[in-house]
Amino acid sequence: MAEAVTILIPARMAATRLPGKPLADIAGRPTIAHVLDSATEAGVGPVFVATDSEQIATAVAQAGGRAVMTRADHASGSDRIFEAMEQVAAGTEIIVNVQGDLPTLDPANIRSALAPLADPAVDIATIAAEIRKAEERTNPNVVKVVGTPVGAAADVRRLRALYFTRATAPYGDGPLYHHIGLYAYRRGALERFVRLPPSPLERREKLEQLRALEAGMRIDVAVVASVPLGVDTPDDLAIARGMLAKR
Repeated sequence: MAEAVTILIPARMAATRLPGKPLADIAGRPTIAHVLDSATEAGVGPVFVATDSEQIATAVAQAGGRAVMTRADHASGSDRIFEAMEQVAAGTEIIVNVQGDLPTLDPANIRSALAPLADPAVDIATIAAEIRKAEERTNPNVVKVVGTPVGAAADVRRLRALYFTRATAPYGDGPLYHHIGLYAYRRGALERFVRLPPSPLERREKLEQLRALEAGMRIDVAVVASVPLGVDTPDDLAIARGMLAKR
């Protein structure tokens, strides 16, 4: 019987700011092993790392996980997980894309990302957390989601995404939300998404999810308590090592 949910973790060696980061050591284990642990602990379905690197595949196997080999020429992680889905997730209803550089990801956040898909009108689900640090409000590396509350506006736990931006938005008093790049796709939504050409706003903002919104697809956002650390630079790696050394 096909699994209802499969988690796919795209991972490659050629990161611009931190080459080889899936294998970077954190607390005695490669970064990808920590992400694999979080995905497995979420307990929502089988987990595979989608990669074009034999080194990463070997590290995944040594960590007790499963890797699926994909082409090296994919333009994005979404394209990579689509190829992996066709290899190992035939019949799976929902595909969760967990970024391979989130070693401090709370497994509960993966479960939260699935919740909006209980609504059949939602094509893609993702997560965000309220911005608490003033400097993040204006940081273009902190992607903001602009959304309207679903349900009781006084208790914002889910948003319908209207836009994603690197700018400070929306204007005026009220919370801003830091988008976390973890997605749960209905199978048909992922198939449609990867066949769409890059859209004008996607190109301008350099945010792939805008392609879906511009095509009329619905993205809902579960609001979670905190943002996991993304390891993109040597400084991030040092912070992650400090955090996970304490566990």
